[in-house]
Amino acid sequence: MSSTLFRTKKVEQSILDTEEPEHALKKSLSALDLTVFGVGVIIGTGIFVLTGTVAKNNAGPATALAFVAAGVACALAALCYAEFASTVPVAGSAYTFSYASLGELPAWIIGWDLVLEFALGTAVVAVGWSGYIQSLMDNAGWSMPAALGSREGADVFGFDILAAALVLVLTGILVIGMKLSARITSVVVAIKVTVVLVVIVAGAFLIKGDNYDPFIPKEQPVEAGASLDSPLIQLMFGWAPSNFGVMGIFTAASVVFFAFIGFDVVATAAEETKNPQRDMPRGILGSLVICTTLYVLVSIVVTGMQHYSELSVDAPLADAFKATGHPWYAGFISFGAAVGLTTVCMILLLGQTRVFFAMSRDGLLPRFFSHVHPRFKTPHRPTILLGVIIAILAGFTPLTELAALVNIGTLFAFVVVAIGVIILRKSRPDLPRSFRTPWVPVIPILSVCASLWLMINLPAETWVRFGIWMAAGFLVYFLYGRTHSRLALREAGEEQPRAGGGGTP
Repeated sequence: MSSTLFRTKKVEQSILDTEEPEHALKKSLSALDLTVFGVGVIIGTGIFVLTGTVAKNNAGPATALAFVAAGVACALAALCYAEFASTVPVAGSAYTFSYASLGELPAWIIGWDLVLEFALGTAVVAVGWSGYIQSLMDNAGWSMPAALGSREGADVFGFDILAAALVLVLTGILVIGMKLSARITSVVVAIKVTVVLVVIVAGAFLIKGDNYDPFIPKEQPVEAGASLDSPLIQLMFGWAPSNFGVMGIFTAASVVFFAFIGFDVVATAAEETKNPQRDMPRGILGSLVICTTLYVLVSIVVTGMQHYSELSVDAPLADAFKATGHPWYAGFISFGAAVGLTTVCMILLLGQTRVFFAMSRDGLLPRFFSHVHPRFKTPHRPTILLGVIIAILAGFTPLTELAALVNIGTLFAFVVVAIGVIILRKSRPDLPRSFRTPWVPVIPILSVCASLWLMINLPAETWVRFGIWMAAGFLVYFLYGRTHSRLALREAGEEQPRAGGGGTP
């Protein structure tokens, strides 16, 4: 059984499968499109909210260093993703990479993980977008009925119609085509980057040097009991990281990591890229560098405008401008956040549909979902199915406590991809690699260590929920995926592989 569970799919066969007319996605994306996608999904609520949270609770003005630390952890993973995406330019991201290096069962596990990560991420962002829109409506004197707005405001029935409507509209855009999605994303990204740049430039003139003293707080910056210590670390090692001082920076990095989630989604579009060998590394690494720079500058500005101990947790940027006598910027920032979240939601939904499509094409999920639209050349069936499910999820389900699952799912994918780079270098040194991760195996090992460190800083209940989802995934694989796998059918002689490759038991 072990030989079947860890059978790998040759890179050549993965690429050949993308050429089957009924399963072929349209190649329309450039390096600029990929970079815009990356910036579009990374810059979201993190830059508008998390800055104040970690500055007040953990790192003070040294929040900038926390963003750098989280950015470095992501950069290590990004180097591994860049090699895989240019070597195996197939939809599915970490799922496809795992199938080529670790085997079928690990690939299924990571694919199942990504389905959860992107679904919850999309729903959480949609609910956040709805909140911003309702806030702007309230400022204009309009209000949504309680039953159709915030769920917390409904007495009996509550359905967040704005969140659900956003997901459904974006679903329609993704069905129509990737190029349309890229154009809309470009416009929206331009708006929200402009908002971020205005915050940086305008805020720079309001900085007071005294607010940076101390730069790294030596005492706990918040009231007793307001801690982000990890129960898991206490359980495993009998100690928890300090909530202040130098260790507070690393604790803060575990929190602000959420602000970087999304750059890995760029890899899911490898199959729809005109020149993936050249453009995938540029898109992945370029978007990460741009966003890290903007995050660091924003955190420096906001902690310079207002002392970290006085920062707002809910809307630190907007409230910092209010505190310095510039309330107009608060509405401008809220507008930028609301507009910007649309692309975050769309690109997360894009990533999930591509992973689902790739798993379906391999037979691990029903192959009904692996056919592309005859005109638009997009995976319309999984896009519509998942769009409707996520719209319902965003409309009905309180997601606050589940949002941490997005973090752990992403970090788990980082670990698997880094290990896969090492294994594929050993098992297939002959593969052409237009981009090579430097210093292998050092960089992948550092990526694994950094990701695991951030994972153990997450709450213990997050690990429990993650374990339950993984257990459900094992059940689905053994009841369906294992016997319907195209590799299994080919080994049994029930399906002939296309010329050029097959599976290795």
